[in-house]
Amino acid sequence: MKKLLLGNESVARGLYEAGVRFVSSYPGTPSTEITEFAATYPEIYAEWAPNEKVALEAALGAAVGGGRAFCGMKHVGLNVAADPLFVAGPTGVGAGMVIGVADDPGMHSSQNEQDSRHYAIAAKLPMVEPSNSAECKEFTKIAFELSETFDTPVLLRLTTRVSHSRSPVELGERVEKEIEPYVKDPGKHVMMPANAKKRHVVVEERLLKLAEYAETTPLNTVEDNGTKIGIVTAGNCLNYAKETFGKNASYLKLGLLNPLPTKLLLDFAAKHEKIIVIEELDPVIENHLRTLGIEVTGKDVLPLCDEYSEELLCARLLGEEPDYCEVGAAIPARPPVLCPGCPHRGVFYTLKKLGLRVSGDIGCYTLGAVPPLAAIDSVYCMGASISTLHGTEKVRGEEDKCVAVIGDSTFMHSGLTGLVNVVYNGGRSTTLILDNSITGMTGHQDNPLTGKTLMGEPAPNLCLEDICAALGVPREHIRAVDPNDLGALETAIKEEVAAPCPSVVICRRPCALLKSVKHNPPIQVNAEKCVGCRSCMRLGCPCISVVDKKAVIDQSMCVGCGLCAEMCKFGAL
Repeated sequence: MKKLLLGNESVARGLYEAGVRFVSSYPGTPSTEITEFAATYPEIYAEWAPNEKVALEAALGAAVGGGRAFCGMKHVGLNVAADPLFVAGPTGVGAGMVIGVADDPGMHSSQNEQDSRHYAIAAKLPMVEPSNSAECKEFTKIAFELSETFDTPVLLRLTTRVSHSRSPVELGERVEKEIEPYVKDPGKHVMMPANAKKRHVVVEERLLKLAEYAETTPLNTVEDNGTKIGIVTAGNCLNYAKETFGKNASYLKLGLLNPLPTKLLLDFAAKHEKIIVIEELDPVIENHLRTLGIEVTGKDVLPLCDEYSEELLCARLLGEEPDYCEVGAAIPARPPVLCPGCPHRGVFYTLKKLGLRVSGDIGCYTLGAVPPLAAIDSVYCMGASISTLHGTEKVRGEEDKCVAVIGDSTFMHSGLTGLVNVVYNGGRSTTLILDNSITGMTGHQDNPLTGKTLMGEPAPNLCLEDICAALGVPREHIRAVDPNDLGALETAIKEEVAAPCPSVVICRRPCALLKSVKHNPPIQVNAEKCVGCRSCMRLGCPCISVVDKKAVIDQSMCVGCGLCAEMCKFGAL
């Protein structure tokens, strides 16, 4: 039977058909749905881990324990998981282990355009990359065979367009894999220097065998159209290339990205007068071809940044316009905004009002940097808000009044160690934990603070107040407030910023989009009282606009949070 599946959904189907038993991940767009769909198969145990490092370590343990295992993350999550990633190559696996990593060319939902192929090269691990949903399923299954054949973790690289597009997939049956017997082998799994030196030799020998495999693997395919132009590409770029050149070029599609073949590429180049390399982000394939002495057209005309498209390739490679046209006027820009009723809105309004410098973090609350709130000064990576604030405080002292803002899920991901650092090193930083009872930005995934697992089972409901106290923050300086009570929120922030010790303000209100949240009736506007002062507009609420110098509230969007009414001095709302 064939079905239209998302690329991520197809990877999950591949996990099912491959007999995978264990999945551990941390949600991160564009990889999140792999684990969510995997959890729908009763035969697969799936969980959300606190962060990607823990997830990869858990998957490694499952594989060494004899069951096929998978770990999924987005590209920046691979940075977090890099420590176990680099050691998993030398140790090898027991049953197969595949690590899914979804890159985000174009930065649709990310802070950088990191190219994960460099991790495969640096860690000396095989990497495969599908170009459509059907290949997502098949390459996932092949990756497990590779993993077990060569005793190594295998990286499965996706990109946003492959993860989030649909194409037909032929569904197959699950092939059960028995749990392999455990064999105690400290020389293989205890990475002390004496053992690690011997295992490094194994890694290099394995890489040579993989290089031989790269020459004949069905993952690498050639479509010879008898043309003068030969295109070398991989992943979704194959689709752009075919849309642009059609039958006017021949194609070598690389499904195995590391190690890259040598003879296959030389033979392909020998049959064509011109070789074009089409790859998004860094010139990984191009540089390999150049080391083989093959002249190519690549990054000399194609950009290093952003996604590619048929339009781009037509312009840069053919000097032509694409054979389609866009109808209608240009679409107005639609910058992301906090949702109506978002509990973070009052926090950022208050921080801006108080003139505090704000060290921000990764999540919905990153949108507090967007006008008109414009309250956040810096955002680096997940968990960095607390750590960077501590550094600022140590060099500037009380010259600047600063706070860190971090979400509940992100705090559990990598904020705890930052807070430990503040306490341990005598910091005075104030941390605002924005507890909206869910992992919001990636689509409402549970976390260690929600009291429920990915599988829907009840879990211990960890308490932020107790955690912060256990980390050394004085109990009297750990406060929970409703961020929609602007007066109480402002008082709490002022007092804790002035405290001579580490402090935490927990801004606790559920995400407005949670199904369990009951909303108030929409706010009404008394046009006679409205003077058009636009004070309500300072909140950046998408429900509010001004027409003919009077406030207007979109009744279809408003959830009655009441913040705008608190703002209005004239009682018009």
